[in-house]
Amino acid sequence: MKTVMRYLSLFAVIFILISCAGGSKSEKKDKGVSLDEHFQLAFTATERGNLEEAVSEYQKGLKLDPKNAKAHLNLGIVYGRQGKWKLEISEYKKAIGIDRNFAEPHYNLGVAYNDRGNLNEATAQYQKALQINPNYVEAHNNLGNIHFRKGRMDEALSEYQKTIQIRPNYAKGYYNIGNVYRRKGKIEEAIASFQHALEINPQYGEAHYNLAVIYYERQEFGLAIEHADQAGKLGMVVDPKLLERLKPYR
Repeated sequence: MKTVMRYLSLFAVIFILISCAGGSKSEKKDKGVSLDEHFQLAFTATERGNLEEAVSEYQKGLKLDPKNAKAHLNLGIVYGRQGKWKLEISEYKKAIGIDRNFAEPHYNLGVAYNDRGNLNEATAQYQKALQINPNYVEAHNNLGNIHFRKGRMDEALSEYQKTIQIRPNYAKGYYNIGNVYRRKGKIEEAIASFQHALEINPQYGEAHYNLAVIYYERQEFGLAIEHADQAGKLGMVVDPKLLERLKPYR
């Protein structure tokens, strides 16, 4: 049967969870509210889904400290969640202009450009993030995803392998390695990689799904049913054709 290669792109932005404030600037006040407090109010508003309030608080904080790179980064992320991608990109660029050694805005720019379909610029930004921080796991992973999408399996595999070298318990790295091996026709290696991902995260629905497809193709129907059922329980939409073909073996 024809199967669809599933893989997690993980083009997630990185939200800075630490204080935006730094040095004496945190002592400045805006109607009695410090920069740090504006940041906390903005972060809480973002968690509640009140993005307009979050924007307002970051903007107030930036009036106190216009050169706060982290605040520009987080404001850009909120704009991105609002779908205001031009403002999003503008804030990331401001953060970079303030702090050339700040890897996160390069990474988030990569995510933003990827969302717009500009894979070349996304690649350039991930590479810049990695020049600053060679151990940036998510940047390696997303760079690997771009190579995968472009059919450059060796380059994708190299990036994914770096993710698990840096972070051995990175389940998504093993999962993506499994997808590369599957695309290369190295099925035993693919199975081992998906299984390793599940050892780290037993709730990894996509890994269960891919194992279900592989075991079906190998006519190991018991294992195919087991993993298909697990994938379904974890919220994956399992191909109805696969479920139908497994019915006689239940």
